[in-house]
Amino acid sequence: MCGIVGYVGSQSALDVVLAGLKRLEYRGYDSAGVAVLADGGLASARKAGKLANLEKELVERPLPAGATGIGHTRWATHGGPTDVNAHPHLDNAGRVAVVHNGIIENFAELRAELAERGHVLESETDTEVVAHLLAEEFSGCAGLAEAMRLVCRRLEGAFTLVAVHADEPDVVVGARRNSPLVVGVGEDEAFLASDVAAFIAHTRSAIELGQDQVVELRRDGVGDGVTVTDFDGRPAEVRSYHVDWDASAAEKGGYDYFMLKEIAEQPKAVADTLLGRIGVDGALTLDELRIPAAVLKEVDKVVIVACGTAFHAGLIAKYAIEHWTRIPCEVELASEFRYRDPILGGRSLVIAISQSGETMDTLMALRHARDQGATVLAICNTNGSTIPRESDAVLYTHAGPEVAVASTKAFLTQLVACYLVALYLGQVRGTKWGDEIRAVIRDLADISGEVERVLETMEPVRTLARSLSDKRTVLFLGRHVGYPVALEGALKLKELAYMHAEGFAAGELKHGPIALIEDDVPVVVIVPSPKGRSVLHDKIVSNIQEIRARGARTIVIAEEGDEAVVPYADHLVRIPATPTLLQPLVAAVPLQVFACELATARGNEVDQPRNLAKSVTVE
Repeated sequence: MCGIVGYVGSQSALDVVLAGLKRLEYRGYDSAGVAVLADGGLASARKAGKLANLEKELVERPLPAGATGIGHTRWATHGGPTDVNAHPHLDNAGRVAVVHNGIIENFAELRAELAERGHVLESETDTEVVAHLLAEEFSGCAGLAEAMRLVCRRLEGAFTLVAVHADEPDVVVGARRNSPLVVGVGEDEAFLASDVAAFIAHTRSAIELGQDQVVELRRDGVGDGVTVTDFDGRPAEVRSYHVDWDASAAEKGGYDYFMLKEIAEQPKAVADTLLGRIGVDGALTLDELRIPAAVLKEVDKVVIVACGTAFHAGLIAKYAIEHWTRIPCEVELASEFRYRDPILGGRSLVIAISQSGETMDTLMALRHARDQGATVLAICNTNGSTIPRESDAVLYTHAGPEVAVASTKAFLTQLVACYLVALYLGQVRGTKWGDEIRAVIRDLADISGEVERVLETMEPVRTLARSLSDKRTVLFLGRHVGYPVALEGALKLKELAYMHAEGFAAGELKHGPIALIEDDVPVVVIVPSPKGRSVLHDKIVSNIQEIRARGARTIVIAEEGDEAVVPYADHLVRIPATPTLLQPLVAAVPLQVFACELATARGNEVDQPRNLAKSVTVE
């Protein structure tokens, strides 16, 4: 979760690190800190709270200028968000500084050993033990990189570590196990970060780090000064790649919030995710899907594993996969998957969905699936991340950087990718005719324009959201693919407005949830098309009448031309008519706008909601 930046080069390390931390603050904002090597020593500063608190501290107490440094923005795990627990952590002599993402599971045992040897540890964190261990190892080995390898072999858990030592002023060392870390290579400078967004303003040349690897960056001849080994010191194979977006993509671009910008970018993101995936004959050509057709033809079960918003995308994908392929599909919360002893085999296809490609629960579910012999396909937005690397194949979405914690364009592009997978399975297995697939592809291609149309009509939704800012609860109802959309709408409101919000399958109302209905409680209803599955439409209209009779304020999302809902809607939000399975791509957009505007009206921080971080890299 935490944001990490390391730099060695010729620029001001403090300026580069702070700029990088600003781009990574979405990864955690409980505290922030920096350390700079200068004048033969090490200087650091750290403050609880958001990065602005650290910046104020640095104005009042400037650090000396240096060209090597590290920085950190924290999502708290061990120890509360205080100045003392903020990173970087130093050894007692103040010669080593370490920043860390993840959890070191055996830190209590290591801390006790250090205390017996006379070390004084000041914080409650698991990270501080690493600084002390590095200081011990450094005194008897060939340098900081070797010390890091020795220390990493003693650590248990998931971690990214980046460290500097005052005795090696032109060196930054990093290590990773089950936690993200990427190298950026520029001219006469190099970077380490949790995410390429930290250094994209300086270089788009990146290097993937594999599992259980240590990287050493040296200022002298940086291009040749990037050395990667495993924890035992053996040279590791390095894979370089080019980041296909620039710094402007990670800027607000005139919007008040990243979330507003990312909502507005959805038409382009949807279109980009379709690019290059349709052949001249109209057939799907998923070139990056390296799973042989013979394997896909033998699949007898699909299992989707994901968390949060990606889980809701998976729930919608289930409807499409089963309808288009006739393969049974299960959707599992990744955090629960491997603990319930799932039944998998060589004919199982597991689809792991993750925006960042570093979601720890999903990564562990993926590994469990592979251990059981299943074929694993990743749907991911981040090139070179861990989940795609450890999967048999990957289908990348092309959403571009998503900075706001609450996911919007990643959700829509995950849906498009899931539809493509479902259609491709139908194509390979012959359960869909070519003209049927081409018809769905045409509908998908039109969705970008339909999302644009929805965005142009959102002012009444914003006005409605502001009028509900004093409400304690909002409920969401849906049927068929509208049910996961209801879950997603409720999640957005919880994340952003800090309100009680729940999504229900509308048919379950009479089995308990209708007891929550009282006078003027807002209930958002996602209405299926009357054309595609009229029986569903008729039933949800009955549901709307039931809750309205009990005093609910009904907010109805229905497609253009649906007049049956008009008498029962206190507020009517129109969306374009789309095929039933594709409706979530347009129905989710008003819910995103609604949550964002309501959170703003309540005075909440939209991009960085409390207690949350963008990428969940701990279990």
